[in-house]
Formats: sequence, C-alpha cells, structure tokens
Amino acid sequence: MSYLTVPLASSHNRSDFLCGKGLLDNYFWYQANQDVKRKLSACFVLIDQESEKITGYYTLSGNSISNDWIPDSFKKRLPKSYQSIPTILLGRLAIDKNFQDKGIGKILLIDSLKRCLDISHSIGAFAVIVDPLDKDAERFYEKYGFIKLHDSGKMFLPMKTIKELFI
Repeated sequence: MSYLTVPLASSHNRSDFLCGKGLLDNYFWYQANQDVKRKLSACFVLIDQESEKITGYYTLSGNSISNDWIPDSFKKRLPKSYQSIPTILLGRLAIDKNFQDKGIGKILLIDSLKRCLDISHSIGAFAVIVDPLDKDAERFYEKYGFIKLHDSGKMFLPMKTIKELFI
C-alpha cells in the first residue's frame, strides 16, 4: 500500500471516515474544516493512494504549557523567568476502523513529529504535547516515549528527543 499525507481540503470525502471514537469522528465530520479555515488548527489526512480513502488524520496547533507541569529533569534547562513554555499541540489523531491495527497510527505519529520538528526551526517549540482521549491513547503515546506532565493529564515529547529520531 502507498500512502500520502496532505493538508485536509474541502474536496476530501470525510463522510466515510469512522474511527469509532465519537469525539474524534464528529470533530472530523463537522468541525475540522472550520478550524482550518479559522486558523485554529492544521489538519492533515493520510490517503491510501490505491483506494483514495482517508485512512487517518491528525491536527496540529500552537500551544503553551505551564512551566509548573514540566518535570524537574527538563525544567532545569529552561529559563526560570518563563511561566509558560511554547509547544506544539498534537490535538487529535485518529485512524479509520478499516485501517486500524495496520501501523497507520505509527505512520501518522511519525509524520506529525517530523512536521513539528520542521516547524520548530521557524518558531519556538520546546516539545510536542498530546492530551490522550483515553487509556488506550495514553498507552499508544507512552510506547513512543511521551512523558506524563504533572497534574494535567497531558503528555509531552521534547523537541530534542524528536530531533534525535530523525538524525
């Protein structure tokens, strides 16, 4: 199979997409296009080039987190004067039911992290943040090295670590 990641466009058929998580499905069907138009987030879709179906999607947006949430081992490298630290939010990541358990989540995550690394060369971004929807999502991100943030439910992967993945 051959896949291509592209920005979400109004011409993409989203109605066939179903990941099985209502929050993620409804967002993709009804809100994603509007968020892109309003510059609230960027949405990228992974297309199966053979069937032209959307196999999955993810969203990215600018974000910041409280310096208080960052583990001490990372905080010591940051200026004490910063009350919040600039990050990139990987807000949503979902895989169509027909493509689950085929490595699409890993493909989407790698694509999103590479895109975040590229963006970090133009804007300040200390880490990529995720806010797992449930325990399954939390286990997925833990498997790829994301670290829980104190008292927030969010997880992060430092940009330094992401850079090392692509060297």
